[in-house]
Amino acid sequence: MIFIMSLEGPVPIPVALVGGLYGRARAAAVDRLLRHHPGAVAVHHTIAPGRVERVVRGSSGVLDRAEVRLVHHYVTRTVRDDLFSHLLRHAADASLLIIDLWDSVEPRLVAEALARAAQLRLTCVHTALDAKHMPLDICRGDRLAQTGHAAVTGDRRHLAEVLARQIEYATSLSLHGGDAEDTELSATVLSHLAPHAPIVTTPDAIGPTLDIHALAERVDPATAQLPAASQTGDVTTLVWHRLRPLHPGRLFDAMDELVTTTIRSRGRFWLANRHDHMLAWDAVAGVVSVADAGPWLAALPEAAWDLISPTRRAAAALDWNPIIGDRVQHLVFTGPDIDRERIRALLDSCLIDQGDLLPGAAAWTCYNDPFAPVLNLEESA
Repeated sequence: MIFIMSLEGPVPIPVALVGGLYGRARAAAVDRLLRHHPGAVAVHHTIAPGRVERVVRGSSGVLDRAEVRLVHHYVTRTVRDDLFSHLLRHAADASLLIIDLWDSVEPRLVAEALARAAQLRLTCVHTALDAKHMPLDICRGDRLAQTGHAAVTGDRRHLAEVLARQIEYATSLSLHGGDAEDTELSATVLSHLAPHAPIVTTPDAIGPTLDIHALAERVDPATAQLPAASQTGDVTTLVWHRLRPLHPGRLFDAMDELVTTTIRSRGRFWLANRHDHMLAWDAVAGVVSVADAGPWLAALPEAAWDLISPTRRAAAALDWNPIIGDRVQHLVFTGPDIDRERIRALLDSCLIDQGDLLPGAAAWTCYNDPFAPVLNLEESA
């Protein structure tokens, strides 16, 4: 008798992340996955002040419900450790593992943690949305704590900020609740915010393993798949692309109008006084963030280019200019009834012009920089 032994380890179990601010929409998406995949198991943690409860479900209903002991009062750490413990516990006999995320969790954090578990393979990042509330919530300037969605005390994030990240990182989206008009409006808004994420009835959870580096590159400033210019009904997306640097003072003065007359804007930009550094622009519902996104490729020695990802080099090649390299203004603005000409004119007025010593990178460093308190703090952190 001949025994053939496999030297390979167990086949990693597929894992689907289902997230979103709306509990009922998430539950509906998870229920559909459980019905479509016999033997699937879903794990969810309910978070309340000083208390965490774990619920494990299958297609037949609740399989297990238990209170989880807090580890030194750290809710996030408690949920993370308990979640991965139960995923691994069910990996041997489940056909699919489903993570039903808490409302305000941003899926990227969990996806990148999953990639470190050899027994698990991420196959789906799905965001379930409430068709009636999503178009309104993406416009709200409230903090999570004001809306009851904060997972931990001291969470300072804004509701629209979290919602945008949940939508834009996802590999698929679904709409629940509302009427036909709500669904149509939501689909229109999503076609502008996340044109690369299909809206589906049931997410595809059994497929190839997702590359978390590719997922990150879809949203990171240097490589983001930004929406193209489009007009759908009352919703407009404007793309502003220029090859001259921005004057820091003039841009700072224009920011309030730019973020209050649009709903969502993001991209990468070039400040004259920060000639070597790409800056990231991220704004939603009137709240804007500006961050250092690292050096422009043109600012690096060629010997360092081999250390840069192929996607990053390809993105730089698309913008490459023989004089300025990949330095560029590439900002995208989305909102209802946008005055495109006004926004273009406002942004163009912030560019360095002949009166600002062109070219003059050395002189530009002397400009007063109102962004310095934030950007210099990042550099010293």
